[in-house]
Amino acid sequence: MLESKARWRLGAGDEAVAGQLCDALGIDPLLARLLVLRGVSSVPEAEQFLSGGSGHFHDPFLMEGMEPAVSRIRSALSGGEKIRVYGDYDADGVSSTALMAHLLRGLGANFDTYIPHRVKEGYGLNKGAVDLAKEQGVSLIITVDTGVSAVEEVAYIQELGMDVIVTDHHEPPGTLPQPLALINPKQETCPYPFKGLAGVGVALKLAQGLLGRLPEELLEIAAIGTVADLMPLHDENRLIVKLGLERMRKSAYPGLRALMDVSGVDRSAVNATHIGFSLAPRINASGRLEHASTALKLLVTEDEAEAVSVAEELDLLNKERQFIVDELTGLAKAAVQEEQDGALKRGETPKNFLVVSGETWNVGVVGIVASRLVDTYYRPTIVLSIDPDTGMAKGSARSIAGFDMYLALTHCADLLDHYGGHQAAAGMSLRRENIAEFERRLNVLAGEWLSAEDFVPLLAVDAECSLSEVPLECIEELEKLAPFGVGNPAPKILFSGLRLDEIRLMGRERQHLKLVLTDAAAEIAAGVEAVGFGKGWLGSLMTPQAPVDIVGELSVNEWNGVRKPQLMLQDLRIPALQVFDWRGKPAARVVEELAALGERLAALPGRGSARPPALVLFGEEDRAPGGRQAGPVWRCMPDGSLAADNEAARELKFPEMTDIVLCTAPRSLTQLERALAQADGIRRCYAVFADPAPQDGGAMPTRDQFKAVYASVRQQGMWDLRNPALLQSFSRRSGLSASMISFVLDVFEELGFIEKAGGVVRPVAAPSKRDLTTSRKYQERLSRAEVDRVCVYTSAKELSDWIAGCRSPQQLSSAQPT
Repeated sequence: MLESKARWRLGAGDEAVAGQLCDALGIDPLLARLLVLRGVSSVPEAEQFLSGGSGHFHDPFLMEGMEPAVSRIRSALSGGEKIRVYGDYDADGVSSTALMAHLLRGLGANFDTYIPHRVKEGYGLNKGAVDLAKEQGVSLIITVDTGVSAVEEVAYIQELGMDVIVTDHHEPPGTLPQPLALINPKQETCPYPFKGLAGVGVALKLAQGLLGRLPEELLEIAAIGTVADLMPLHDENRLIVKLGLERMRKSAYPGLRALMDVSGVDRSAVNATHIGFSLAPRINASGRLEHASTALKLLVTEDEAEAVSVAEELDLLNKERQFIVDELTGLAKAAVQEEQDGALKRGETPKNFLVVSGETWNVGVVGIVASRLVDTYYRPTIVLSIDPDTGMAKGSARSIAGFDMYLALTHCADLLDHYGGHQAAAGMSLRRENIAEFERRLNVLAGEWLSAEDFVPLLAVDAECSLSEVPLECIEELEKLAPFGVGNPAPKILFSGLRLDEIRLMGRERQHLKLVLTDAAAEIAAGVEAVGFGKGWLGSLMTPQAPVDIVGELSVNEWNGVRKPQLMLQDLRIPALQVFDWRGKPAARVVEELAALGERLAALPGRGSARPPALVLFGEEDRAPGGRQAGPVWRCMPDGSLAADNEAARELKFPEMTDIVLCTAPRSLTQLERALAQADGIRRCYAVFADPAPQDGGAMPTRDQFKAVYASVRQQGMWDLRNPALLQSFSRRSGLSASMISFVLDVFEELGFIEKAGGVVRPVAAPSKRDLTTSRKYQERLSRAEVDRVCVYTSAKELSDWIAGCRSPQQLSSAQPT
């Protein structure tokens, strides 16, 4: 058994609607089902989703504030007024600023740009920047991706005699600023039909309003901010990214061409994933570590040489950013782990909301660190950097499904100097002395708003198929759903009960997993490869005998001109008990395996799986591999009851252990059955069964062989066991080995048929009549033969089936220890 990392939620769409789409459009049934799951319910909607173009954008003047904004900008253009574009330092803000710069440059405007410094000025409008604009002769400020919360700053701009147009997409607060024009589709009074635009999307609509046409030349700039800010890829966002990527493949911008080159992205095949994981991080690195003006320069330059130089500079900054993130993530995880360990020792429940802080942590990367903590612990998280001189803490928040981070911050507004953001992510600043109360309140809210199930990641699965239902042609047709991203993820398909034909590790550090899978029910089926990047550690927790359920993204693998289906592994589970055959491993190797197993179990996702392996011994003299310090050790008594054998075991409960290591051979199958019956939480079983080699192949002498030995002793009157020639001679005549002859003599002595003295065996003159089966040694030998048959001579598959049979309800009812 191997638990999935996430809860799998299988989507359910209207099959009748899917059938209509399939028939009307002539598309694959799976593609039709996936369209329905994405909210597409009619043929026109499906045609737009699959083939939508520039004609499907909404009228920009449906957006509240658009008319006065366009009118004021045109007035500034005709009057030669100085315009300042005021942006933000993240990828959405930078691309928004760049888009407006290209627009105003093309209109011949007198303009410049301004992006605040993340550390020195912080997020949004600030009075110092407003004063500077006034001094430099600016008469109109246009904000992009910021300003909806800047009530005081907007009023201050107007006091100084300047006009301001605010364009933003963040959640509007209860009190709005009163600029000349406020353009934000999320305003309650705004009738615009699509509310999910990024900041750069709102800027694009302003450009469309000014030009009286869709500025297709700006779509690739708009695509960057839309993807980077994790906006849902449907409606206009889908069109922006789809058409933007098409233009980006033959980009007219030197900066984008240079950025793709330095990122190792094939320009002709650039997609939304490349934006999110290669281009946007390099743009963001500028604002995180230095000043976002470097990234802005890249996006607006028309000089090829400058573009190459700046792109290389951003690439170096990104490498530095990665190093800082890794370092701070380690510190943050250590702090969380220390707090959780302390809570467990105090008998308290670990916190439901993580707040981690440190002095002089790089403010530019705390959001990334928060995301890393969410990935590890799956708790809503805030990471704060505290200025030791001022006592001010600035931070970023990342949330999980079901927890509205912006709403939670609103509940704590009295503790915050500033905050803003969305359901999933936010930023804030507060004083050091408020952090403890801030954390307390957030944990109360998390406890009220979330259930235990919410703390397990949720994986949306689009459909369940067999491998035969997704041939190459089907996978190629699914590409029509691209671009993929938030709101339109790459389809995730569930395949159940697959057979593992091969488990292989890849990569320099063997960190990636490669599986070859076939439908277990299919008599003849070609294997399909599944690749799990970063999932190599799972390989050693899987056995080829176990059927596996896989959730994967379908793709096409092309090598040397051959194209074949491939699964990009997202999650997997093995619902059945797994048995790992460690029989015959040298003792030193078993010790190594146990150490590695403990590390792998600690890396498992939550839900109570991170327990050390439980070691089970079956004899009074048996010893655990690596000694008693190797982990929790239990000793199984002859009646099958279990006793903790060291302190580590006394602190745990055997029925709760998930991984059971059968270190030594049981003395009887009943003893083994009763031990397994108590392993209520068992998911994986490791069979070592270390013991001396089975005696004589585990065979039991026949009754005729018993008679032959007894007859020889009576006939000769005595056997001198000190004479090896005697035993060798009898062994050749009877076919019995010396050890088996010795066993027969031990049984006879126990039953009173012979006497032994000084190595000499003599028959008893008138022994009582007793059956062989009444001998304890005979019964032990009989049990040992049964043990050897199961624990030594079975194949891995046979042993797995036998242990699984012990765990069946019928077996459990009769195998409880007395």
